[in-house]
Amino acid sequence: MVVLMVRATVKPECVDALEAALRKMFTAIEGARPKGVRYASYRLPDGVTYLAELEIADGIENPLPGIQEFREFQAALKDWLAAPPVAEHLEVRGAYAA
Repeated sequence: MVVLMVRATVKPECVDALEAALRKMFTAIEGARPKGVRYASYRLPDGVTYLAELEIADGIENPLPGIQEFREFQAALKDWLAAPPVAEHLEVRGAYAA
């Protein structure tokens, strides 16, 4: 399994646009129901820092770039971010899902 975590700080004046785009993107992802992927976005208490977590099952190519709204979201990030995002690959040591 591939697990990627991305941390990014958004310009305060761009939070509303980012939130609207997140809703649109996740609606499209839920509609497409891609297999073998888990994708989540979190906002930290400061209101401008976001974490994105992407999990891709072994043997699966990331299906998200095939979703138009995901590509649009990614393209718009360059205008919304206050600084370059920090991405980290995580090594799963244990997990549980109900």
